[in-house]
Amino acid sequence: MFEKNSYPGGKLSELRLGAYRFDKGPSLFTLPELVDELTGLSKFDNNSFTYRRLEDITNYFFEDGTRFKAFSNPDKFAQELEEKLGEDKTFVLKHLKKSGFYYNTVKGLFLEQSLSRFKNLFRFATLRGILRAPYLHLLSSMHEINAKRFKNQKTVQMFDRYATYNGSDPYRAPALLNLIPHLEFNLGAYLPERGMHQITEHLFALAKNLGVEFYFNHAVEKVILQDYRACGLLSNGRTYASDIVLSDMDMSAFYKKLLPREFTPKKLLEQEKSSSAFVFYWGIKKEFSELGLHNILFSNDYKEEFRCLFQEQSPYYDPTIYINITSKYCKEDAPSGCENWFVMINVPHNKSREQIAYTTGLRKSVVEKINRVLKTNIEAFIDNEAILDPHGIELQTSSVGGSLYGNASNSRFSAFLRHANYSKKIKGLYFAGGSVHPGGGIPLCLLSAKIVTQLIEEKEK
Repeated sequence: MFEKNSYPGGKLSELRLGAYRFDKGPSLFTLPELVDELTGLSKFDNNSFTYRRLEDITNYFFEDGTRFKAFSNPDKFAQELEEKLGEDKTFVLKHLKKSGFYYNTVKGLFLEQSLSRFKNLFRFATLRGILRAPYLHLLSSMHEINAKRFKNQKTVQMFDRYATYNGSDPYRAPALLNLIPHLEFNLGAYLPERGMHQITEHLFALAKNLGVEFYFNHAVEKVILQDYRACGLLSNGRTYASDIVLSDMDMSAFYKKLLPREFTPKKLLEQEKSSSAFVFYWGIKKEFSELGLHNILFSNDYKEEFRCLFQEQSPYYDPTIYINITSKYCKEDAPSGCENWFVMINVPHNKSREQIAYTTGLRKSVVEKINRVLKTNIEAFIDNEAILDPHGIELQTSSVGGSLYGNASNSRFSAFLRHANYSKKIKGLYFAGGSVHPGGGIPLCLLSAKIVTQLIEEKEK
């Protein structure tokens, strides 16, 4: 395996600042059975990968003082929304049940198989999905369905938030994305015992145990082709021969940097990119009892926030803020009496590909909002600080403009138009990762890897 960085994991890596440890990227863990399955397949007799199911998933905060918790127990969560937001408990439970229906319908149709294989069109899961299509609200947006189901706009805003899980706009993204809450509330949200980076450490150990060789600080410069077949690659000036080439690189960067221009799928690469992120890593010299592992401080005008992100291509002046604090569970991640704050704001992908100019203004907005909502002076408690902006994300992961999920899902069928897990023009060339089918995020990246291994077994016999 060839990796341009000096460490494995890509976005799923870690940062250490003095006595503080941070997970640099993804912070939510769902479908842990996918990792367990890899452990079993590798026959790695090791119980080091342990995780816990969360009872409290997320704490939500609004500027008017409204606060509520998202519990992993659907009944308890529905009761919380009834008490705090005046929602009918039965409607909340119906929404979560519908979320499960969406998920179970597209799981076999879309998430676990390649849509580009003709033979898959005749599988039972595909036919069942087609028959259920009228009940999937394919012509409605995520927000339209949520606004019809709930009377309190804060409830709508909370469920609209799940569009950001793949960097999209809930006012344009398909209603089918309402399947995402099913993963948290019905199947469960989890945390590895030593934080999210433990996932990377575990998978790295599995691979090494199976004999996989890793070449760190080896950026791939070119895919070697012979008679329209991938037969190796060029890295650090040296050619490495291989029977197949599998890439998990961002697709836009892959085609622009590693293949001749004649193979570039222009329409696919011209699609709208997903949002990026701006992250402040703060070592905080205080413990905040009102905060948990996952915390959201909502903006007052969600629609305007997404208009700024995707149409104005600029951060909103009153951004929604996500604060992840793993030291709530992983005590070694911060000194006693302190916390490690991963503070993330959704921002546009960096279309200019240049240094970010809005850092100072964004930091000011974030600090002011945290102070207003939590009634504090957060700067007085910042012990250590580092940032990661879209430009830095691109430098570290090669994702174009720092886009976190490749193409956005801001059209009704965009989720079904992601790049296939193999090349139709070049034999022996395969793809996995967040910018190809079925999508971004840890579970979908693992599923893309599972799909591509099945394809390789079928096509490379």
